[in-house]
Amino acid sequence: MDNGKVTNILIVGVGGQGTILASRILSQLALEEGYDVKVSEIHGMAQRGGSVVTQVRIGKKVYSPLVAEGQADIILSFERLEALRWMHFLKHGGTMIINDQVIEPVPVIMGLMKYPEGIIDRIHKKVPDTVAIDALGLARKCGNDKAANVVLMGLLARKMGFAKEKCLKALEERVPAKFLELNKKAFEEGWNAEV
Repeated sequence: MDNGKVTNILIVGVGGQGTILASRILSQLALEEGYDVKVSEIHGMAQRGGSVVTQVRIGKKVYSPLVAEGQADIILSFERLEALRWMHFLKHGGTMIINDQVIEPVPVIMGLMKYPEGIIDRIHKKVPDTVAIDALGLARKCGNDKAANVVLMGLLARKMGFAKEKCLKALEERVPAKFLELNKKAFEEGWNAEV
């Protein structure tokens, strides 16, 4: 991260995927690195599997928590369709990190619409710096599907240049003790992912 400018990150997903915890871990990490951080959480109909977006802004001095359209440096998407839905917030030359997972929205489940095909390929054509990862599969390898969010945080932290030791410390401060070892394993899976 460039210490002289503000880095804008959108964390997007579906209710219940752990996007809020991910944004809090990222914020904790940035604070420990000495950055100013502003966060805006939009829950929407999260409890019903609706879209959830968190905007995180990190820099030497940050005045507003909101990321304008076309200004996100990174979009971390916990689900394919959410990546497509929020792509217009990414700036030219930005980075898209996508959990290669499908969670069908209600209109698709009801048969009113079809889930779009080829989402990751479509995004990659417009965003050359697109990384897709099977975070759910890596979380299962650690023993719990719900750790997919921390797998994604491991990859994001590495791409942003954070020190691994500080990342693990931020996890310790945000994750309940009984889930800490599982989450550390999940973080390592994301950190070491070959993408």
